[in-house]
Amino acid sequence: MNAIELKLFSSRVSAICDEMGTVLRRTAFSPNIKDRLDFSCALFSTNGKLFAQAAHIPVHLGSMAFAMESIIENKQWSGGDMLVLNDPYLGGTHLPDVTLIAPVFVEQGRRLIGFVANRAHHANIGCDTPGSMPMSSSLEEEGLIIPPTLLFKSGVLQQEALALLQIQGGALSGDFAAQAGANRLGVQRLQSLLLAMSVINYAQGMGQLNDYADRITANAIAGLQVGEYSFTDYLDNDGCGQSTIKLALTLRIKPDSLELDFRDSSEQVAGNLNCPESVVAAAAFYCVRCLLPEDPPACEGLFRRIHLQTRQGSIVNANRPAAVAAGNVETSSRLVDLVFGALAKALPDRIPAASQGTMNNVAMGQIDDETGRRWDYYETLAGGIGGGPTTAGRDAVHSHMTNTLNTPIESLEMHYPLRVHRYAVRRDSGGKGKHDGGAGVVREYEFLEQAQLSLLSERREIAPWGLNEGGEGMRGRNSLNGKTLPGKCSITVETGDRLLIETPGGGAWGKPSALNSSD
Repeated sequence: MNAIELKLFSSRVSAICDEMGTVLRRTAFSPNIKDRLDFSCALFSTNGKLFAQAAHIPVHLGSMAFAMESIIENKQWSGGDMLVLNDPYLGGTHLPDVTLIAPVFVEQGRRLIGFVANRAHHANIGCDTPGSMPMSSSLEEEGLIIPPTLLFKSGVLQQEALALLQIQGGALSGDFAAQAGANRLGVQRLQSLLLAMSVINYAQGMGQLNDYADRITANAIAGLQVGEYSFTDYLDNDGCGQSTIKLALTLRIKPDSLELDFRDSSEQVAGNLNCPESVVAAAAFYCVRCLLPEDPPACEGLFRRIHLQTRQGSIVNANRPAAVAAGNVETSSRLVDLVFGALAKALPDRIPAASQGTMNNVAMGQIDDETGRRWDYYETLAGGIGGGPTTAGRDAVHSHMTNTLNTPIESLEMHYPLRVHRYAVRRDSGGKGKHDGGAGVVREYEFLEQAQLSLLSERREIAPWGLNEGGEGMRGRNSLNGKTLPGKCSITVETGDRLLIETPGGGAWGKPSALNSSD
């Protein structure tokens, strides 16, 4: 393929992922998926290598790219199959993120040419704590664990899988059906593309696209200063008594590759900040992609030259049954700060200060054992982006590893016994410097009935750092009826109680001038 043909090919496969995402969003039931867009779609090769993705959620996509090979290996596939899983130690991230994978066959079902997959966050994954983001100390406390299991076999829904998913009535329901529908659409679109261009041309295009992506990364690495750069950051606490948890990185820039060594990070913790290695890979892949030219093809070729080192039993490569609910959201966010902190030493004129460094997880709901009535609400909240060498940070946006939205107030109040009293930019919460950090948000909820509330948030004790003498961003704050709450807690709230979340601002870049300008 020439350059124009290759670009068109890249656009066509990416468009399949986009259309899968549109189907999933429009058919999902939960506000977390249809309104917050907490889902991701991608295409993979026959050996599980990432080939295309939509512009969805980095922590989903990077972790799938890292783990897909091990998920699909040594399995006998047939047309109409669909695999479901969420086990963090077998290819997932945390239990609420449920992945569906479908093989794609052509030539009357005789030839496997790849896979389509989507991952979506379920606010109810069978956890005893509403919202399925508990203050947990083991994986079993976090909800239903789904090992890689055939949900469909040759197009036939498997009753054993339904029983495992605790779905009654013999049919898929709600968000699971939406995920299955998105995969079916992806299979159809990819099969149609193969009919239009032939298997041989498709395989050649895939190889050329990955080689092109590899050259993009190689050129970016060649522009970096060879050397070893270290950075250390700390998590506030694990919610179980351990504080200032160390995240450490030694970045080795070589002439043709990058080595990211996380082995000096803390041992795994009692709380749920632990990560499977796939989440660490997602953070690393994301940061490296930020160094590349705008809109490179999203395929495995981008990551061939990125090598990770972690230590088994550490917070960045935990052993089963360590709890991981917050690792996927909180630790992943801080790993981005960690990688950027090391890169800032090699690229002082390109890397921004720390962003909010948390997803500000808010989970709540009620479970009535007598009536069976249950409601589950979950969202992450935006905050400030760090100021950079040339521009101020952005206010009130989801940063780095999340690419979702805050739940619209209208949807929230329609679906749940909640009322939002305040929703605004948290003015002056960004760090001050030559280029100020972006501001966080303020969001105040009133409970219209008794509920269980769980908060998993960071940067409540350790502020987002500035760069080049820029000031720190303001720390986040959680409070109930004016009384400060811990960053991580699970409590019962009563009718009329008000929860106020004030999210962190980003750090500033550069020493403030006399006029404190942010030009």
